This record gives sequence, C-alpha cells and structure tokens, in this order.
Amino acid sequence: MNTSKNYAGIPDQYAEASTAKITLIPVPFDGTSTWGKGADKGPQAFLEASKNIELYDIETDSEVYKKGIHLCDPISESGSSEALINAVHDICKSHIKRNKFVTVIGGNHSVSIGAIRAFNECFEDLTVLHIDAHADLKKEFDGTPYSHASALYEANQTTNLVQVGIRSMDKSESTVMDKDNVFFAHEMINDELWMDKAVSNMTDDVYITFDLTAFDPSILPSVGRPEPGGLLWYETLDFLNQVFDEKNVVGFDIVGLCPNPNDKSSDVLAAKLFYKMLSYKFENNR
Repeated sequence: MNTSKNYAGIPDQYAEASTAKITLIPVPFDGTSTWGKGADKGPQAFLEASKNIELYDIETDSEVYKKGIHLCDPISESGSSEALINAVHDICKSHIKRNKFVTVIGGNHSVSIGAIRAFNECFEDLTVLHIDAHADLKKEFDGTPYSHASALYEANQTTNLVQVGIRSMDKSESTVMDKDNVFFAHEMINDELWMDKAVSNMTDDVYITFDLTAFDPSILPSVGRPEPGGLLWYETLDFLNQVFDEKNVVGFDIVGLCPNPNDKSSDVLAAKLFYKMLSYKFENNR
C-alpha cells in the first residue's frame, strides 16, 4: 500500500482513479502574477498540509475521503498562459464526462478560466460563485486576456456570475459587472441577509471558484495580493454550508496560496477549506 503519493496519504483503495468519486487536479501556475509571487508553489504546500490534518470532520460526522479522492498528476504547461488554460479545460472536461466530482487547486486565478469553461460546456444555466477580494473582471491585463486579473471576465459574459467578498477593483470593472449579483465586503458587514440574497441569485447548478484572498489576512496572510477587511472562518463555512445545502455544487477550485516557509497556518487553512467543502458536498443527507 503506497500512500505517499496519494492525497493526504489516504490508502490506495480510496485513491484509485477508476473508483474514486472525487478528482483533485493540481495546477502549479504563476505565469501571470503581478505582485506577490509563489502561487506555483501553492498546490504542493496544500498537499503537504493535507497530510497533517485529521480526516474525520466533526461537524458532518463524516470521513469524506472514503468516497475516494484521486490525485491527478499536476498540469504543468511550459508554453503560453493560453496553452495552460486549454490544458486545464481539456483535463477537467474529461473527468466531468466520467461523472467525477472535479476539484482544482491552483496556482493563481488564471487557471480557473479553463476549469469554468469546461463546466459551462457540461452544465446548462451554470452559476459561477466567485469568492474573492478582487473582481478579476478586466478584459485583459498586462496585454493578455489570460491574466489573474481577467479570470472572471469570460464567466461574466457566459454564465450567471455571483461575486462575494469583493473589496478591490478598477473603476473600469464596474462598467461590466452585474452589481445585483455582487456582494461587496463593506456592505456584507452590515447586512445580516447577504447569504440568503446571494444564494437566491444562483441557479440550481453552481461551480465555486475560491480565491484565498477572500479571507482576511489576519487568518490567511500567504497570498499574492492581500486585502484588509476579508471573510473570517466560521462565516465562510456558514455560507458554504448553505450553498451546498440548497444548490447542486458541481465542482470547485481553490487558488491563490503563496506559501510562506516560516508560517504553515495559511497552508493548513487551505487544506481544511478543501476538505470542509468536500464534507459538505458528500454529507449523507444530501
């Protein structure tokens, strides 16, 4: 039983590609980052932290890894950002077609473009739930439409995009966003009903793209572009639990971890977030 190469060191019987219900695709990409570098090291730091968390979830009284989690080989495309995004698209779509619950760990937010495109081709009337500090709605940035700052531009054109936690954006982005579907951090803090409103704006099938800058830097500092005033742990879990309870979450990605070798707390939070989201998805009463 060789567990060293499996997600979280789980036994081989729960890691087989043919039987696992969940697929985990690492994408160590940092090609378009513009300030804090290191997102390409995020997936490996996430996987290392995952080996050091408990795999029993108290809240759901479950061990979701027993549903099977297959860790794919990392997607490493040495060519252009566009080639990387196309590779993510193709691999995600192939696993969706096999009826796997597909998850992606980035890398910076550019990787989500390919994943969202794949899910949008496989599910009609898709909602993309974008949880982030940044709007990421620039048509292009630094001369490319495949920048992290453009990660949700396509989704804004082709899906029902719901954005949560936004607190940093360029004025030009306000001209393309659907403000009825945007929940700004400064408004959320005074609105006890923001979770209900956000969920009510979603269609039945939901893909979640979660940039870790959504969290306040006081609990997750290891990101490329930290922003004050972010989400805290339990309010985030409350919201995610409601989304998984009321909607059909079809897949998700987590991006933006820039690990600090001297502080593992951000790595652990990312690992716990991933496992929590799976635990909510596969909770027995759902």
